[in-house]
Amino acid sequence: MHPRPRPVIDAHPICYHPRMRYLVTLYCLVLGALGLVACGPGSMEEPDVPVQRWNLPEVVYTEDGRPDPSILADRQILHRGVGTQPQGLDPQITEGVPSSTVQRDLFESLVVRAPDGSIIPGGARRWEVSEDGLYWTFHLRENARWSNGDALDAHDWLYSFRRAVDPGTGSRTAILLKPILHAEDIIGGRRPVEDLGVTVIDDYTLQLRLEAPNPLLTEILTHSVAYPVHRPTVEAHGDGWARPDAMVSNGAFKLAELAMQSHIRLVRNPYFWDVDNVIIEEVFHYPIEDLAAELMRYRAGELDWTYDLPATQFNWIEANLADELVVSDWFGTYYFGFNTLREPFDDPRVTVALSLAIDRDIITEKLTRFGQTPSFSFTPPGLDGYDPPQPEWVSWTQQQREDHARALMAEAGFGPDNPLRVEIRYNTHEDHKRVSLAIAAMWLETLGVRATLINEEFRVFLATRRARAITEVFRAGWIGNYLDPMYFLELFHSENQQNDVGFFNDEYDALLARAARTPDRAERFAILAEAEKMLLETQPFAPIYTYVTTRLVKPYVRGWESNLVDQHASRWMYLLRQDPVAPARNRRGDP
Repeated sequence: MHPRPRPVIDAHPICYHPRMRYLVTLYCLVLGALGLVACGPGSMEEPDVPVQRWNLPEVVYTEDGRPDPSILADRQILHRGVGTQPQGLDPQITEGVPSSTVQRDLFESLVVRAPDGSIIPGGARRWEVSEDGLYWTFHLRENARWSNGDALDAHDWLYSFRRAVDPGTGSRTAILLKPILHAEDIIGGRRPVEDLGVTVIDDYTLQLRLEAPNPLLTEILTHSVAYPVHRPTVEAHGDGWARPDAMVSNGAFKLAELAMQSHIRLVRNPYFWDVDNVIIEEVFHYPIEDLAAELMRYRAGELDWTYDLPATQFNWIEANLADELVVSDWFGTYYFGFNTLREPFDDPRVTVALSLAIDRDIITEKLTRFGQTPSFSFTPPGLDGYDPPQPEWVSWTQQQREDHARALMAEAGFGPDNPLRVEIRYNTHEDHKRVSLAIAAMWLETLGVRATLINEEFRVFLATRRARAITEVFRAGWIGNYLDPMYFLELFHSENQQNDVGFFNDEYDALLARAARTPDRAERFAILAEAEKMLLETQPFAPIYTYVTTRLVKPYVRGWESNLVDQHASRWMYLLRQDPVAPARNRRGDP
């Protein structure tokens, strides 16, 4: 069967619908009124603004592999966008990409990621694994120090691991440590923290005992939940320890300023064990939720790289800044979650129908536009050896999906005489707004569902999602901290505090536990595929697309490399000497 034709109406790629002009009008009026898209022939243009070009020195290195000082900028101050305001900086409590981005500069785990995303020694200089795979022994750096000069030893790591799994800490990411012996029972309040399988062999030797062999342990240890925290500071300041006047950390940088909704300033940590190889002196992380404003600040020279880019200016960016545009695959899924603890989202007929009614091609081709691909599974594709299961309707046309969606809604008791009313929550972000509006329009036109959109600041949004008595439908994204389906599927474990959709299933939990104890990779992947199939049958979420990262990076920023997990510690960066040349005129005006 050939795909149905997609005619263009009013000469604008988003202003069409293959069946009804009604949706065209709705898209154009709603999105156009908000300034998110121009409907009709032509487009608005801003005045022609020059684009800066640079004359950069050739990169040469000294015998020890460091950049030659002659090519470096006099001031090594890095300005980077961080997306939204980070929820906080306590690595064992906070969640979200913005927090982890800043924490990656402030803390160092036992192992870290190199610029290309590979695992290399961090706080541990080496480690070995027992023949049975159950004991991991980490040999710590004896020259490691906290940012106040205190020695950092195995007792600090023991305290930090215990704090992470202690139910009293309230960590929503502690479940990632469950491969460690008794961690899961401790998190669930069934054992004391002293039973955790972490042992101090001597001051600079730490041993982790696992529940079962797990080759992914080093990947797990790169997560912020495994970062060390300074016990005297935590105990002296309580919840306020992660602030500039109190924080003590062990990474390449230390916290100097935290100005809400303005910037987070970090300065080089003189006690960091590898400080001689850290070239950047200061790092500014800027939370900028308005993507158009972030782009303007980049063009004005206030940012060295952006966190994201506005899809509405895709054409201008591609025409004028192609040599600074970096689009990379990102191991993550953008989705909308359904609170299955509330009616009618506890009915799979409703959640499946809502998922079927979303035209993912429209969203990725006409809204996001930077190469995102439609997604129907939760685990992203591309992982060697794992083929994510797909619902049967992946091969259907969108028309067939929508017809089936209407039939399911009718079975569930919803229709013209009893329309479903829902609330969609999203955190402040131009693209989240545009996608939420589009999905609301699709649900209204296809199913008669009437959606109310609620926009919240990121930290408020996270708190609301946890309060399942309030939330109905919410925008979300899940990014792989390591390249394995377990990182994605574990989100829906019954004891995972980040399980905001409320999917609780003993059989599913048992499959994850079985997979965790299966050393053979192929067999483990087969078990995980079985678990993911269970998720897709009930659709407690609607996958929308697989992420890509889209940002602009100044050509004088070096040490930055694309990697699938999109982790870029500032310690690897440096800035070249910048000799600006005459600005080039824009090849196309701004839309």
